[in-house]
Amino acid sequence: MIRRRRAVSGVQEDSARADQLLFGGPLVYDFGFARHDGKAGTASALQWVRSLPAPLGLVLGLAARADRSALAQVLLAELGQGLSRAFLLLAANRALLQLFAGGPTAQRIHASLPVLVAIGAVSAFSALLSAMSTASTGRLEPRIENAVTQEILHHAVNAQLAAMEDEGFHRILDSARFAADYAKRLIGQGVAVLNSVVSLIAAGGVLATLDWRLMPLLLLIAVPRAWGSIRSARRRYLSIQSWLTHIRAINALLGLLTSKDAAPEVRVHQLGDFLTDQYRAMAERSEAEQTRLARERAGTNLLASALSGAATLITYAVLLLLLIHGQVAIAVAGTAALAIRTGVGSIGTLVTQLNTVYDSSLYVADLAELREVGPRRAIPTGGTPVPDGPQLLELKDVRFTYDGRTEPAVQGISLSVAPGQVVALVGANGAGKTTLAKIICGLLGADDGSMSWGGVDFAAADRATWFSRIALLGQDFERWPLSARCNVLMGDVERPDDDAGIAEAARRAGALATVTALPHGWDTILTRGYLRGADVSGGQWQKIGLARSLFREKAELLVADEPTAALDAASEIDTFRKLRSLAETGKSVILITHRLAATRLADVIYVIDNGVVTESGTHGELLGRPLVPGGYRDLYQRQATEYGVAHLSPPRANPDTTTVCDTSEVK
Repeated sequence: MIRRRRAVSGVQEDSARADQLLFGGPLVYDFGFARHDGKAGTASALQWVRSLPAPLGLVLGLAARADRSALAQVLLAELGQGLSRAFLLLAANRALLQLFAGGPTAQRIHASLPVLVAIGAVSAFSALLSAMSTASTGRLEPRIENAVTQEILHHAVNAQLAAMEDEGFHRILDSARFAADYAKRLIGQGVAVLNSVVSLIAAGGVLATLDWRLMPLLLLIAVPRAWGSIRSARRRYLSIQSWLTHIRAINALLGLLTSKDAAPEVRVHQLGDFLTDQYRAMAERSEAEQTRLARERAGTNLLASALSGAATLITYAVLLLLLIHGQVAIAVAGTAALAIRTGVGSIGTLVTQLNTVYDSSLYVADLAELREVGPRRAIPTGGTPVPDGPQLLELKDVRFTYDGRTEPAVQGISLSVAPGQVVALVGANGAGKTTLAKIICGLLGADDGSMSWGGVDFAAADRATWFSRIALLGQDFERWPLSARCNVLMGDVERPDDDAGIAEAARRAGALATVTALPHGWDTILTRGYLRGADVSGGQWQKIGLARSLFREKAELLVADEPTAALDAASEIDTFRKLRSLAETGKSVILITHRLAATRLADVIYVIDNGVVTESGTHGELLGRPLVPGGYRDLYQRQATEYGVAHLSPPRANPDTTTVCDTSEVK
């Protein structure tokens, strides 16, 4: 025993060292659902009772809306089965009384035939009720899952961006995602609980009908069996929670060892043996924990069985004494034994199911929380429609501070974007450019100041029409793991059958050659791991992203945040030319970039530093100003020097947008 403890202790120490080395400690999820870890194993019976009505009521409400007839059928079927069990026990008692009565055997059998026929008929009816309950439950579960999923999706897609970026709201949303599966489970679990309760009541009712003194015998056997079930269920749950972090760590490690992205470094740095050793330490601890759990569960079951067995012996001894003294008939004693057996089985099932119901109810309760919070964080609906066609976009003294921060990300910015203009926003990382772009797109609402499109103030504007006027190519644009066609279609899903328009947008973005070279063309899924799947490079993705934005033809403003970050020099110049030509059609372009060579094509440049506009003007005007550290001219000259150009000259009045840098000296 001592050796075994030392062995287990050594395994735990090795595993703890692996956790500490690889992850800095236990690998605990930082998601909303993680707040429920361990609760079901430590909750008291009183907590169970108090917490169950609300989520169960919510699920019943969902079930009633999803399929009222199926819900009614389940409830009636379960109630009917309970009454059938009670009838069968009483009928069995009646049959036994007649069979053990005096008189000829044939006469006794003949007298009991109606009861036996009734027992057969009710048994068949009970089987039909069970089948009806199963079928109705199977019909309800997917409908509830679908209804809950749609409700969660509704709150997710209609939440404001500020809510999606808020950690508290996102935790609620993240946790509520599990409510769909757990709500479906709760139907089956609830049916099992109802079945056990009805069976227990039926067994107790039969015992009370036969002889009230038999009721304590049911409790005498049931209590140790219930104790064993509760103890085993809680020990199993707590054990799972204790080594859950190791399972997560093991899975993370397996993912790294089999990842194609990590493969080059695993081989060159010879990490295979090192990571495998860490995996072995974690896996051995998992094995040791599961072995300990099985041993303790066996001990608990043995003790519970011994106690229940002793109680059973006492019960039968009491029944025998009652028989000897003539206080109960032999038929009553037989029926009582059947009722007690039924009741004990129902208690064991009830305890197990209640534990799972409590666990599921925690996640379903998150849906209730989302229902309360979601509408408050939703994008406003209604308002004044934004006018069609090219319009003036104007910002006046706009300020914005992220929740939880004291320093504003944007403070007092005023600017305008006229139809057909290219406006560039430049500045260091964290200066506030991307935040300003999100405000312009209507994703974030300013804390102060105003913004208008065609004279319609954003605060009063209909958000749907505001969004419809804008195309967004963000620096972290979504690389949808969908077909190439669908990746472009995402720019305007109201044009689902416009293959010609999709191809034209790809041609204008320079992505057509990329798609044509894919193994399945437009039907290629742009990720590995699927049939027809293929990877594309970062630069190719950027062209597909631009095609998506260009496909949004109705948009009058394109907001491009670092649109050339992954492109080579030739593709970068070509993209800048396309943006300039887009503006020449009357559309406006807001360009956010660190490549100051691109700003030569802009009509107006705004230099942003710490959320404030420090300079504005054309490329030529800004280069003609005195050299100020951190100013536009300073930044431009630094980048030119990196390209090997020592001096710069002022640009021509109409600069060639394909020119990266001029090579003469600034005056």
